[in-house]
Order: sequence, then C-alpha cells, then structure tokens
Amino acid sequence: MVMVMALLCLSASAADFAILSNGFTIRHERRQVMNETTRLYLDTNGSGYVDVPTMDIVGFEKDLNPQPAPAPPTAAAATIPAANIADVVGPVSQKHFIDPALITSVIRAESAFNPRAVSPKGAQGLMQLMPGTAAKLGVQNAFDPNANVEGGTRYLHELLEQYNWDLVKALAAYNAGPQRVAQYGGVPPYRETHAYVARIIRDFNRQKLAQQNAKTATHKPRTPSPSRKLVARPGESSVPSTHSQAGSGS
Repeated sequence: MVMVMALLCLSASAADFAILSNGFTIRHERRQVMNETTRLYLDTNGSGYVDVPTMDIVGFEKDLNPQPAPAPPTAAAATIPAANIADVVGPVSQKHFIDPALITSVIRAESAFNPRAVSPKGAQGLMQLMPGTAAKLGVQNAFDPNANVEGGTRYLHELLEQYNWDLVKALAAYNAGPQRVAQYGGVPPYRETHAYVARIIRDFNRQKLAQQNAKTATHKPRTPSPSRKLVARPGESSVPSTHSQAGSGS
C-alpha cells in the first residue's frame, strides 16, 4: 500500500530516478500514474516523456547529480554549428572506427543537431538515446553533446558488428530496435524505419560525393586560359605577318 501511494505522488521540483526491475534507471522531473502505466516526464516543460508499466518500477531515488542546463527557448538557437559538430564527432569517429560523415548523418536524422532534443518516446540528445540505452552505455547526461555522441557512436558500432557491418540492418536496428530486425529477419516493415534508413544513406552519400568533388577540385591541374582569337579583315590573312617590310623602294 505504501508503495502504491508513493507511485501516485508527483515528484517535487528536484529530479528523481525511477528504478526499474531490469536494473535500468530513468531520470525524470515529475511523474504521473495512469492505472497500469506510469508516465515519466523527462523535462520541466513536459514536452518529453516515457511511459513505463507501473509494475516494472521498484522504487525511486533523488537525483543528487548537477542538473543539466535548461533547454534554450527556440530549437533554432539550440542547434550546434557544423564546425562544433565536427569537433565533437572527430575524436569519437577515430575511437570507434566509423566514418565521421556517417555519424553526422545519423545526428542530422535523429535530432537536426539539437543537443536538447527529446522525442515523444523519450529519446534524448543529439543521437536520441533512450534512457535505458543511455544507462546501459554509461551515459549519465544524454544532453551533454560529447557524452551523447560517444554513447550513440559506440552503440552504432556494436550494431554494425552484430550485423557483420551491414549498414542497412544496423541503421534499422538503431531506429526500431534489434528485436524488430530479428523478428522480421531484416528491416522491419515500418514506413518510418524505411524512410529513416534511406534518409541517412542518402545524406551519407551526399557528404562523401561532396568530399570527393572538393578533393578533385583541389588537385585538378590548372587549365591555361584560351588564347585570343585573331579576326581577319577583308582581304587580309588571319595569320599575322612575322617579317618586316623595310626597303620598299617607294
């Protein structure tokens, strides 16, 4: 009875961790019990939340860690400039042996470079890590760009290894979950997942083509400018004379 009453109460202003029976924890600002489901609100404005079966929650603990920075007022102001994204992606790319263009394409598809992005399902940050996945990867603050991209890239590397570097299957699993890929023996028949995979591969190819064109342009030998054409007047040769006419005798 005490446990039920605790679940029915909304949290105070300080954030809490919901402790799940599978060992995962989900940080949330407040919660609301709706019969057999408990809704955990992941930010103060209530725009992001995740629904968890009430029976899967074994307790709550106060979050004593520093609170993440509040979300900027507009999505446009929240996006990270391309140069800064490169600074975040570069070291992680080298560490996990994944092309930085691929990581950038995933970030663009997942969050449009907004480090404070939260999906309706509760995925957070640049690479949209679900709280359970973030906890498993050791990402304490999914809104930290460096920590988020590190965790997301490591997860993507694990999926690529799991599917023998089949990029399509790995991206499908990143979007819909490995269990769905296993269930359907490949990309699940979800319109969202098919569009997601196609969008990332298309953007990745676009980046690689742009890099190739830039490299070709840099190493292309300079073409000499065309010589000026000589136009002949009536009665004259188009080829200029090269000898002098001295001593005409007139």
